[in-house]
Amino acid sequence: MRAGAPTDGILHPVSRSRALFGPLLIILLASPVVAAPAEQETDALPFVEAGFAMVKAGLQSFPISYSVTRFGPLVTLEPLVKAMGGELKVGPLGKSHELTLGDSVFVFGPDSAVITSGEDIIAISQRPVIGLEGLQVPIDLLRTVYLDTQGFDFEWEADEKRLVILRQPSREVPVEVDLVHLQGVTTVVLQFPFRPRYRIDRTDDGIEVQMIGDRLLPGSDRRLPPDLLVRDITLSPSQLRLDLVPNTEVQDYVLTRPFRLVFDIYGGGRPAAADIVTPSRPHRTSGIRTIVIDPGHGGGDTGAIGPTGGVEKDLTMMLARALAARLERRLPVKVVLTRYEDAELPLDTRSALANQQKADLFLSLHINSVQDSKAHGAETYFLSMEASDELAAQAAAEENRLVQGDPLYNLQLILWDLAQSHHLVESQKVASLIQDELNQELGLVNRGVKQAPFRVLMGASMPAVLVELGFLSNPGEEARLQDPGYRSQLIDALVRAIIRYKATVENRLLPAAEALP
Repeated sequence: MRAGAPTDGILHPVSRSRALFGPLLIILLASPVVAAPAEQETDALPFVEAGFAMVKAGLQSFPISYSVTRFGPLVTLEPLVKAMGGELKVGPLGKSHELTLGDSVFVFGPDSAVITSGEDIIAISQRPVIGLEGLQVPIDLLRTVYLDTQGFDFEWEADEKRLVILRQPSREVPVEVDLVHLQGVTTVVLQFPFRPRYRIDRTDDGIEVQMIGDRLLPGSDRRLPPDLLVRDITLSPSQLRLDLVPNTEVQDYVLTRPFRLVFDIYGGGRPAAADIVTPSRPHRTSGIRTIVIDPGHGGGDTGAIGPTGGVEKDLTMMLARALAARLERRLPVKVVLTRYEDAELPLDTRSALANQQKADLFLSLHINSVQDSKAHGAETYFLSMEASDELAAQAAAEENRLVQGDPLYNLQLILWDLAQSHHLVESQKVASLIQDELNQELGLVNRGVKQAPFRVLMGASMPAVLVELGFLSNPGEEARLQDPGYRSQLIDALVRAIIRYKATVENRLLPAAEALP
């Protein structure tokens, strides 16, 4: 929708698909409801009812299947996406579904009651299920996907078996604009108090952030510095425009908590009336050739200490050495440790060493400790300004305790969050693969992939994760971590995960034999 387009109550999808209907009311006309047999189950969750319905979309109609579990209704996704807009990709065996709306990508599937979108992991009321016409999803999944991106909400009227789709009223959205030019790259950050409904349009001479139903308000009247690559930034209720010099290249991405649109602008030549030639966007070769492993803690910083005297800094050193040796035996990679002995290193130095080595992957190894002596299992983290939960926040605070007195800590956190955001998707992918291997192969408690502001990950200019390989505060787990055989199992799981990640990065098929420890 361009600036000045009428708000007419008609569905205007921001995707390749065109809407099939005008009035914003989809009615599911239920065929005779069929009670599911008691033995009919999906993931051990029986249907309360199931059947076919008819979706009414203006003058058009088409059949759709639905079902109801004790957690609520599920409706078939694919016909709704075709009607409302979006691009749906289904992975092998239907296990992974990826729905793209504008610049937002949502990933979900029948094995989990969560949606992932960028760095966000969003819980939903129940797992989707495979139905007669494909994936059936709960109503709150539709709401999560379409409400923020296109302004449509969903209400299920159980008695009438009716799904009502409502356009949300226009909202006033304040926006703060920041601009910084560093080493030939201009970064423009648009910060919002909540996620606006928008799309990004590229033009020959700029970038336009178009509002979808919302109205922009300037957050402040402070003046931005003049810039070599950005001629002007203009704001109206319907759009924000970046007017750029010719021959620029732009990379945009989203950060959450708070919600920000970030544009990195690279010069492709000499800007008009400027004496400084800005460098082009740096190119990074694909592939995993150098891996930096960080044994957590060291020297006077012992890290956690277990009930019988197990010391985190010693265990992480043994794990790191074994992991490095096994990776170099299994893969054509160079592995570097941030420390090879019992030495104390500042947290910033560890990621700086990874940058100096031009590493393609940074892995920091740690062992957890909490007051609850029964806590056990592994956790894998990637960087975020805000923790995914209170326990993640506590874990990051404990690891960051040596640097939190720095008066520049909060500013540095923001800057490094922007830096690591370039690698956010890849960091999340590595973390998921590691957590999956630790869970599946070792039978560990799944404490999940989490986000937290770990200082040791800040500043890493490559995918970076931190792994807590157990709890020294748990006597049983402390004993296992001191067992060389168990540590070898942990190493095997990490190696398998890195092999899988290397294969995805290098876009090749992984031979079956290569997946074995």
